[in-house]
Amino acid sequence: MELQLINPEIKLSESVSSSELAFIQANTIPMALYELEQKHIIPVFVKDNEPVISHHDFIGCVQEVASHVFKNETILPPSLRVSHPIKGRIPEAKEKSAKDLLEHEKTIYYERMAFVIEIPSVYSEINGNRLSLTVGGIKAYNMDNLYNRKGADEHFKIFIGFQNKVCCNLCIWTDGFSGVLKVKSSSDLMKQIFEVFTTYSFEQHFSFLNRFKEYYLTENQFANLLGRAKMYQYLPLQEKKMLPNLMFGDNQIGIVARDYYQDESFCRNPDGSVNLWNLYNLFTGANKQSYIDTFLDRGLNAFSFVKHLENSLERGSNTWFLS
Repeated sequence: MELQLINPEIKLSESVSSSELAFIQANTIPMALYELEQKHIIPVFVKDNEPVISHHDFIGCVQEVASHVFKNETILPPSLRVSHPIKGRIPEAKEKSAKDLLEHEKTIYYERMAFVIEIPSVYSEINGNRLSLTVGGIKAYNMDNLYNRKGADEHFKIFIGFQNKVCCNLCIWTDGFSGVLKVKSSSDLMKQIFEVFTTYSFEQHFSFLNRFKEYYLTENQFANLLGRAKMYQYLPLQEKKMLPNLMFGDNQIGIVARDYYQDESFCRNPDGSVNLWNLYNLFTGANKQSYIDTFLDRGLNAFSFVKHLENSLERGSNTWFLS
């Protein structure tokens, strides 16, 4: 599939640069792709000792599909982060104490892994922020039944969207996200990745994001929003069902409040107001403190929640979160 640029505001870049900022932080550490391939063991299905689709193979599937779908574009090497190490040792070292283990006697793999692959030759700008097309995914072995046989469903999450190069925040929306990929083989995985990538409309996604900058919250509305967001977590279930879902807890809401005053790129205006584009980036910035297994889901929730605020402001109606 050759990429067609329908929106004239989405441009092709002649220069490529990669940001060193982390796209997720929380309890993760950066990892080199080579180390993931060469130094980490691969989990197996217990009943037949057959290997699962490894983190490295998952990244390779996404790279291969991306190189086909975006064959005329610049595709950068993946940036990846891991968490929840599973440590072990070789049989010959079973009697040693942990402090006496040599490096070659240790084994390790990481239960959870997240990665992004930037395609910087496809980009756009909103409020002076450069947005690069980005693909990526998440794998968490704790979601699989490894006590089964090979052929049981393996679970993956993938996305395609934009990355704000000012801060490396990821911009994800429904049509570019699949959190329920269940596959039995690498070929099945590639087919489903291909479907997500080829049905995603970056022009429509950009259009939605671009509208955010046209709508503003007053300082009073922003204060009400944060107060309601904290109250939301404790609402009775029946009342909560009547409202848009908000997956951000007290810790993330506190980060949004802090950065409303302190963030260099997305803080309040002199009169205390903040447009929805900046608010959206305050939420996606706070999302960097999420664990890997909730990261993409909260990123998607940030978009849908701010879109709800936009719809309310456009209609002139008052949502519970701003009242």
